[in-house]
Amino acid sequence: MKHRMLRINEVVKRELSSIVAREMSFEGALVSINHVDVTSDLKDAHVFVSVLGSDIADSVLNKLASHRPTLPAELARHVTMKYTPRLIFHLDDSIERGARVIEILQEIEAPHGKNE
Repeated sequence: MKHRMLRINEVVKRELSSIVAREMSFEGALVSINHVDVTSDLKDAHVFVSVLGSDIADSVLNKLASHRPTLPAELARHVTMKYTPRLIFHLDDSIERGARVIEILQEIEAPHGKNE
């Protein structure tokens, strides 16, 4: 069952990414869908969206939410499932957090390299 859910998550992520890239445009930002977590009853899908570029993450989420009625309809045309899940969008800042961790590690490492 777990492998089935992983496949469902990946298929929904791939198709939804394609739909968003094809149907929507975001001025000055790169929007990518990092992860999709479909509930086990297939009724809801938590979509984690990453926004790189200018600080318009809130407007990107609002734009995605405003297209909430049309996105599942388009998804249903590409993916055959028992239910078409309701899309719930979340901002995913893991890329920014990862970059910040790398930056901190480089700052910590830099003084040690100079002393040796």
